[in-house]
Amino acid sequence: MTVKMKTSVTLAARAECPSHSLSQVAVRDLVQMIDEPTARGGTNKGFTPTDTALSALIGCTNVIGHKCAAKLGVDIGHLNISATCRFNRLGVTLSDEIDVPFEEIDLVVISDGTATQDELNAVAADVAKYCPLAKLFRGAGTVINEDWQKAG
Repeated sequence: MTVKMKTSVTLAARAECPSHSLSQVAVRDLVQMIDEPTARGGTNKGFTPTDTALSALIGCTNVIGHKCAAKLGVDIGHLNISATCRFNRLGVTLSDEIDVPFEEIDLVVISDGTATQDELNAVAADVAKYCPLAKLFRGAGTVINEDWQKAG
């Protein structure tokens, strides 16, 4: 008997928000804090919402990168990923409506596996096709500059 994979699933999260800045977000049996720094009136108990979005891109790049590498038969080993974002704050300060607040993201992925640079480039091309967070950002107009490198 063949089991058919669901092509669409429901994702769910819920949050208690005890203050104007703190959200205690629950997913499955896990809780994460999303907050603002004390300098912006928060309690600094977690990443800001925008930090969380950028972090999600890193996590997704790692997961989808390994899936794509496995599909291609490529050894990427462990990854070290950094993201730097040019972020337009005019929207979050309520100064102006901004169509693309995450203007540009530089994503550097360093692999300690045996993959060649050409193989890393193939993995990167697949990640760009399949990573839902990268697609979300790009679909919103964000430029993502990806640089996949061998550890050296």
